[in-house]
Amino acid sequence: MKRLFLIRGCPGAGKTELLQSLKVDAAFSADDYHTDIDGNYNWKPENSKAGHLWCQTQTMNCMMVEYDIAVANTFTQEWEMEPYFKLAERYGYRVITLIVENRHGGKNIHNVSEDIVTKMKERFEVVL
Repeated sequence: MKRLFLIRGCPGAGKTELLQSLKVDAAFSADDYHTDIDGNYNWKPENSKAGHLWCQTQTMNCMMVEYDIAVANTFTQEWEMEPYFKLAERYGYRVITLIVENRHGGKNIHNVSEDIVTKMKERFEVVL
């Protein structure tokens, strides 16, 4: 069965490292949208929604050709994953969610402030 991995975690947890280690046909993150051709990260709050829509569109395009896919975003709340669950149902994908914990003291590479990371931790939802 085709698989969609959703990798969740706060900034600095190691989502990108896990994403890069999975054996999938395609891998995405909303951060990719904010990274230019030279590898410079240029996130702006007003572009956040566009980055997530881009990520969802890339995922859908890959589902149409039946790729195994991994997506790494913070996904701190259930509603943030809902578009991917709907795509998975539409295209017959099995969804596997993975939560990455920051037990190694990793620092986020996008300079997200500590107070924002704390707020993300406080709102992180897990459904078992």
